[in-house]
Amino acid sequence: MRRFRFFILLVAVSAFVGIQMRSSVPVRAASGEVDVAIVTSLGTIDVALDPVHAPITVKNFLRLVDRHFYDGGTFFRAVPGFVIQGGNQARETASDPTIPLESPSKTGLHNVDGALSMARRSDPDSADSEFFVDDGKQPYLDGPPGYAVFGHVTKNLELVRKIARLPAQGEMLLQPVKIVRIERI
Repeated sequence: MRRFRFFILLVAVSAFVGIQMRSSVPVRAASGEVDVAIVTSLGTIDVALDPVHAPITVKNFLRLVDRHFYDGGTFFRAVPGFVIQGGNQARETASDPTIPLESPSKTGLHNVDGALSMARRSDPDSADSEFFVDDGKQPYLDGPPGYAVFGHVTKNLELVRKIARLPAQGEMLLQPVKIVRIERI
């Protein structure tokens, strides 16, 4: 009987390890967060994505990261004390797939200082590729309907503040900040 229990335990552990080794997603063991670096012409912003609470949004963002969609894009919109917004407008098309809103009221993730959220049009289910980082708390972005928060800055929030305060005409940066690449770390 002991041998049988040991065998079952061995099979279970082997299966678990095999599943973990096949996963191409680097995650933090304790929290399940996925670490990503947003490399810009001014420096790097590290973020942690939350696939547990915002699985649809994280999956969409990582799909674009893995396809190098954001490489060569820009942070083009900046409002001090509000947000910096980025994407790759040169690669966007009208036929890009949109994702349903994972609202803060459903996920429990809120637009706090350093939160990473999906930009969208007036239709709550219209997010596709553009995203923003909150420069300060933005509770009114939590809705309803709200904007999908799917991660948070873990390193170099100072760079978010710097970008938000660059010269702009209205909300558009006079010299957009290049997104060299976004990559998993």
